[in-house]
Amino acid sequence: MTKNYLVTGGAGFIGSNYVHRLLKRGEKVTIYDNFARAGAPRNLEWLKQEFGESAFEVIVGDVRDADRIAESAKQSDVIVHLAGQVAVTTSVINPRDDFECNALGTFNVLEAARLSGRNPIFVYASTNKVYGGMEDVELFEEATRWRYKDLVNGCPESQPLDFHSPYGCSKGTGDQYVRDYARMYDLPTVVMRQSCIYGPRQFGIEDQGWVAWFIIAAEMRRNITIYGDGKQVRDILYVDDLLNAYDLAIEKINISAGQVYNLGGGPENVMSIWSEFGPKLEKLIGDTIEVARGDWRPGDQRVFYADISKAAKELGWAPKINVEAGVQKLHAWVMENKNLF
Repeated sequence: MTKNYLVTGGAGFIGSNYVHRLLKRGEKVTIYDNFARAGAPRNLEWLKQEFGESAFEVIVGDVRDADRIAESAKQSDVIVHLAGQVAVTTSVINPRDDFECNALGTFNVLEAARLSGRNPIFVYASTNKVYGGMEDVELFEEATRWRYKDLVNGCPESQPLDFHSPYGCSKGTGDQYVRDYARMYDLPTVVMRQSCIYGPRQFGIEDQGWVAWFIIAAEMRRNITIYGDGKQVRDILYVDDLLNAYDLAIEKINISAGQVYNLGGGPENVMSIWSEFGPKLEKLIGDTIEVARGDWRPGDQRVFYADISKAAKELGWAPKINVEAGVQKLHAWVMENKNLF
């Protein structure tokens, strides 16, 4: 049965990929986006070229506008909330804007869902940054990466929250609100604590979307700065695998409602951001890459990889695209679309 989907941030990287998937299978979709990000107009144009302008609705709006989002959500069966401020560094420079976009914005979208009277499924894109620096977890250093000493399967959902940065605070506020709207109002909400997501339609910049940014910068011969020692480890997840998890959570809402899931590549798909990724990238582009070095940035975890066993057990989900294949696919997309950069 066809559902009405409202996707906030629907012209962003994750949003446009999800809207494409939804339209391809015949769902009714409304994009709600303020088009503040440089890539958003390009993503919208791509969707129009793929499906035509009349295939979906576009509302130019900001999640900080409570009345506008409430009006836009009135007919929604599913709300996928992806809109927000996305960079730790930006949150440090302008914490008020970060708070209003992420904490207040998420509250506004939740209220829109509650007041619609339709009890829509609500999927929230949270972040691994809600776990903060995880200073209580012992690490050890290897030649090309940092690693957890004892968390063999990665960080579980039971790890204490310790937001650490304005971005972590604002996303964590949303995270907690989304969970409590399931408890207090019986709204079927699902929190997705996402690791590093990468893939096509990602117009990465230095502050956010590092996998895409390094590939774009290397191919376009732009300056690259590595902050910290370059051995910071992340579990990276290809966007198609993330969207599979969204679909499964919505399909199995009787299981997922009120739940929190870590979504990342897990311990099988980890990579250090430069000590390991740098050589891979040099091999892909067939050239040496010169980089500048900078100090550690606030809130930068030496290690994060998620324990994804809860999503595997409850949703039957697992990543299908490994690091090697995913990076090659993203590189191929960048090469085919150099005109976009």
